[in-house]
Amino acid sequence: MTFQPHLTVAAVIEQNSRFLMVEENVEGQIVLNQPAGHVEAGESFIEAVIRETLEETAHPFTPQAVTGIYRWQHPDNGITFVRHTFCGAVGEPDTGLELDEGILRALWLSPDELRAQRNKLRSPLVMQSIEDYLSGQRYPLKLYRDIP
Repeated sequence: MTFQPHLTVAAVIEQNSRFLMVEENVEGQIVLNQPAGHVEAGESFIEAVIRETLEETAHPFTPQAVTGIYRWQHPDNGITFVRHTFCGAVGEPDTGLELDEGILRALWLSPDELRAQRNKLRSPLVMQSIEDYLSGQRYPLKLYRDIP
């Protein structure tokens, strides 16, 4: 059997000690996540995180560093995710954009508010990414190179 992990990206975005999160409906459950999603065919990791952040929050995103690359296997379905997490800055939201299907709203939450709602986080990757960011973990974007 061929191993086919899901290749995903996520954005850790902090302003005024709060993090930009999305509240989303996943299979009938309301969960919290960073702006995140799958890398599409022909798309770079950086292009993917910029696109996903805009689609899920209506905020334009400028990646500034990598906070981590994570592997996680979902305990219920066995799917393995390889998540590339970026940190950076956002601009003002484009109020004319409609959020992706399943996204209920974008909201800003403090680390303590997120820790208090661990049971609502989409996966353990959410809080681990924030904790790594808060500890100062940063890697240069030049780690990513697209070879023609």
